[in-house]
Order: sequence, then structure tokens, then C-alpha cells
Amino acid sequence: MMNYRCRTTEPESATAFYIPFYAGLAVGKYLWSNYSAEDRDRYCAMMLKWVQDQPYWNRSNGWDHFITMGRISWDFRRSKDEDWGSRCIYMPGMRNITRLLIEKNPWDYFDIGVPYPTGFHPSSDSDVEQWQNFVRTRNRTTLYCFAGATRGFIKNDFRGVLLSQCYNDSDSCRVVDCGGSRCSNGTSAILETFLDSDFCLQPRGDSFTRRSIFDCMVAGSIPMFFWKRTAYYQYEWFLPGEPGSYSVFIDRNAVKNGTSVRGVLEKYSREEIRKMREKVIDYIPKIVSKREGISGNKRRGQPFVNTDGSRQYVKWPTY
Repeated sequence: MMNYRCRTTEPESATAFYIPFYAGLAVGKYLWSNYSAEDRDRYCAMMLKWVQDQPYWNRSNGWDHFITMGRISWDFRRSKDEDWGSRCIYMPGMRNITRLLIEKNPWDYFDIGVPYPTGFHPSSDSDVEQWQNFVRTRNRTTLYCFAGATRGFIKNDFRGVLLSQCYNDSDSCRVVDCGGSRCSNGTSAILETFLDSDFCLQPRGDSFTRRSIFDCMVAGSIPMFFWKRTAYYQYEWFLPGEPGSYSVFIDRNAVKNGTSVRGVLEKYSREEIRKMREKVIDYIPKIVSKREGISGNKRRGQPFVNTDGSRQYVKWPTY
């Protein structure tokens, strides 16, 4: 943002003001253990007090201010002290600020859903174009895949239904078991699985959205959704306006009642799949983050960090 061509150092001429406050980090360390509601709210309250003391805040009472919050909206919407999260969004002063989050409240005009970060951080347009060509010509040998784990603490866990179908259909489905925290920061097995599959199953995560959506799309795999709030009501700025042009939707209740995922996907012709994949590939530039200052030699691999802290490099294609 410091290098953005539209940035001005003259605040009186600015159309919008960015608040450089890392709200997700400010609350993240206080979400677990026995921290108080006051602990979870402290830094957001300090930030708002500071912002409201600035002369340009009063110009529009915050309508021309925006902030990136780095977590899902529900982490900042605590109603009662004993509940989860911070009450940052409900604090006086936050009402008119535009908020960029990885999952928004679809009914709040000021929440903007922004794609989760993926493991691919290109340094140039050429990097993106080369990767698009690679995933476009990739030989995919699996009809569909699922990377994830069951949620044993959830009654009638839907992920368990999907995993059961996948394991019973091993000729057409490939599974990456993410039990525990094995996939929390991405692995080469997940990337290879997405690269080898026409479709990727995307149930909701711990909340309605899921980082895996964007990892799978970057790999040129077509997402299959079971909740419309997982993507269609979230990322209007970043995904195609016609859901059927890049994804497949099956209501989760139909699957629970016996609808075969494989049966639905096998109805798509190779030409239909090609068109959907092309739409996914077209949108890769809109869902990746640029990585600055990396020399050509270092761009050959992008790191996925394992849960033990070690780095495992996935070798991107050599052109």
C-alpha cells in the first residue's frame, strides 16, 4: 500500500483513509485460555479512540475509512462478555468503517469478504500467466477430491458423509486426511491432489468459509459447494457473478439423503468441465496476493509451512 500509485501524502486530498491496525492479531492471542472480555477488547478500543481524535475522521464520521481485520467477522461480534471473541465491530466508532475480512456477515453492508491467502505468491504478471498455462494443461486423472477431516464434536457431521462417499469411491475420489492439524498451513500432498482432480469438494470449515476453496482454484480445480454462504454470498468482488460458470452446487441435505456426489459430477461433459476450469483459471489473478522483491531463482519454489515449523517447498513448474 505504501507503493500504491494512488496513495497521497496530503490527507486533505484523500478520498479514503486506511487504518493500519492489525485487528486479528490484536484479539487472536486473547481468544483462548482465561482472558477477560476487557483483554479481548482493549486494543480495538485504543485504536478507535486514537482514530476518532484525528482531524479527518470528523469529515465523514468514518465513512471514508477502511480497515483489514484478518479473521472472520464473527470473531469481532461478541454480544455478551462470556461469549467468544471481541466486540470490536459493535464498538462506537466502528459502525461506519468499511471492514475487509476473510469471512463477512452477508447482512452487514460494511463487511467485505476477501479471499483467504493461498500458498502461491507471484512476483509478476508473467509468473501468474505461466502458472495459469501450467494448470490449464495439467493431466488430471481423478474426477474429484476432498482435503479435510471430520468434525467429531459435531452431531451428524457432514464432512463424515463426504469422506465416506470418497473412501467408498476410491476409483474416482482422492482423499487427503487432515485429521488433527496436519493440513493447517498447507502441504504438497494437498496441492498435488488439487492439481490432479477435476473437482474439489468444499464443505464449510469451522465457519461457513474455508481457505481450501482458493487453494483448489489456484490449482485449476473446480470447487463443489454445499452451502451458498461458503462462497456465493461472500466474495462478490473476487468470484464470477454466475456461480454455475465456475462451480457446482449440491445442497448438503440432498447428499445426506443419498445423492451421489460422483453421480452428479459424471453428468458433466468434458467440454463443460473445460469451460468451467477455464473460468476458474481466468480468475486466479483476482484471488492471489503479489509477493514483492523476490528474485527469479527464489521463485522456483513457494513454501508451505508444516505444523512442526519446518519448511517444505513445493516445486513450481520450470518453463
